Amino acid sequence: MNDNGSFALPPALRLEGYGIRLRAWSDEDLADLVALYDDPEMARWTPVASPFDLVAARTYLAGAREGQAQGRKLQLAITTDGVRPHGEVLLFRGESDARDLELAYGVGAVHRGQGLAGRAVRLVAAHATEQLRPRRVVLCIDAGNAASEAVARSCGFELADDAPVRRRSRGRETILRTWSLRG
Repeated sequence: MNDNGSFALPPALRLEGYGIRLRAWSDEDLADLVALYDDPEMARWTPVASPFDLVAARTYLAGAREGQAQGRKLQLAITTDGVRPHGEVLLFRGESDARDLELAYGVGAVHRGQGLAGRAVRLVAAHATEQLRPRRVVLCIDAGNAASEAVARSCGFELADDAPVRRRSRGRETILRTWSLRG
């Protein structure tokens, strides 16, 4: 934790456990990014561009690299083999409180139902808790996203008493509820 109470995230991170490998995105992943994010469910629950094409993928990857270089966020590809991405998990400073670390995730349509989101959340949450020692590790989830709420519960998160988080994305406002990792 910095003197101001916020976190300097590591410049690079690779994690392995629970049958998955998390790694940084690369230029070779552009087509996989399109396959993962050009999906109505991703458009519904995430702030990514829609439609999500190669131009959007390049912009997204550039933003991921910029955020990582600035120590603001880490965006890691979820793989089972260290190569082919099946989804993504993000780690960034909490917007409501700089002492918190927030996680977000998305899994491609053809890879859902395999427990990848839960495994990625558990792996990154454990790393964040042990190595970065935030006040809390949180997820901010739209109340209508039952699948993400189920992942939160299965990973040991509970609904917090925080005020709803309001975020704007693609011209619409989303109201999110905060889930905090127990213990």
